[in-house]
Amino acid sequence: MHRRTLLGVGLACPLASLPAVSLSAQERFPLRPITLICPWPAGGASDAVMRAFAESAARALGVPVVVENRAGVGGTLGATVMMQAKPDGYTLTQLPLGVYRLPHMQKMAFDPLKDLTHIVGLSGYTFGLASTLDAPFKTLKEMVAWARANPGQLTYGHTGTGTTPHLAFEEFANLAGFKTQDVPFKGSPEIAQAILGGHIPLMCGTLEFMPHVKAGKLRFLATLSRERYKALPEVPTVKESGWDTICESPFGIGGPKGMDPAVVRVLHDAFKKTLDDSRVREILDKFYQPALYMSTEVYGRYAQRTFDSERATIERMGLSKKS
Repeated sequence: MHRRTLLGVGLACPLASLPAVSLSAQERFPLRPITLICPWPAGGASDAVMRAFAESAARALGVPVVVENRAGVGGTLGATVMMQAKPDGYTLTQLPLGVYRLPHMQKMAFDPLKDLTHIVGLSGYTFGLASTLDAPFKTLKEMVAWARANPGQLTYGHTGTGTTPHLAFEEFANLAGFKTQDVPFKGSPEIAQAILGGHIPLMCGTLEFMPHVKAGKLRFLATLSRERYKALPEVPTVKESGWDTICESPFGIGGPKGMDPAVVRVLHDAFKKTLDDSRVREILDKFYQPALYMSTEVYGRYAQRTFDSERATIERMGLSKKS
C-alpha cells in the first residue's frame, strides 16, 4: 500500500523553510495509521465494503487506514470500543443501525448520542429473503401460507438478535400472521454456510447471498426495499406482495465523543471523497449497496431521528429492555 505521512514530509524539509509559527496539531493530522473498526466478521460484504472505503480514504489521508474486525453484539462492538478510545481521530468505527436500536433493548456500555462523534454517512444495506431450493415453498406468498399452516416450524437465520434483518422479518411475520423460530448468527457468511448446508431453509440478510442465487443454489423470494431493485426487476418486494414492511439501513463512520472539529473535517472530507472512487463504487454495486452521503451535520441529525424512531419500533414490538 502506498504510504506518505505528513510527518515524513515535514522531516524532509529544512528547518529554515518552516514558517515562524508552527502548524497546529489539527493541521498536521494525521501523522500515523488510523484504525477503522468493522463490527462484522471478516470475509463478508461489510468487511469488503469497509476495506474498500479504508483503502480509498488512506490515499486521501496519506496514511494507512487499517481495518480491524470486531464482530458480535449486533454490530455494536465498534461503538463500545469508542468508549475507551482517545478522541484523536486515530480510532474510528462503522456505525450500523443497531447502534441506535440495541440501547432500547438491553443495557449497553455507550449512549449513541452522547458518546459518539458522527463524522460522515456513506452507504446503506439492502436486505432480502432467500430460501433453499428444496424448501416447501417457492414464492413469498407460498412461504407465508406454509408458515401459517405449520405454526412455529419456519426456521430462518439472521445477523443477530436486534439487528435490522431480525426485526424486519419479525415485523413482517407479525403482519402476515405466522410464528417463526429464529437462529442468530454473527454475520452473513455464517448464515450462508448454514443455509447452503441445509441446516436452515430460509435467511433474511444483505444481498451478499446473490452469488448463490445466480449459481442456482438458493432462491431469491423477495426484497425488503421500498421498490424493486433496478438490477433485479424480477424480484418482488415484501410490500408489493401485501405486507407493509420496508427495511432501510444507512451507515457511516464515527469516532469517540469530544473530537476536534478540525480533525472531523479532515476525516469527513477524506471519506466523502471515497464515494467518487470507481473501485469503491464497484464494491458497493457488487453488494447492492447505494451511496448515501450525509454531511457531519446531517449525519448527526439522522442519528437523533433514528434513535427516536427505533425506540418507537422497539416499544411497538414489545422488545424494550426491562428497567
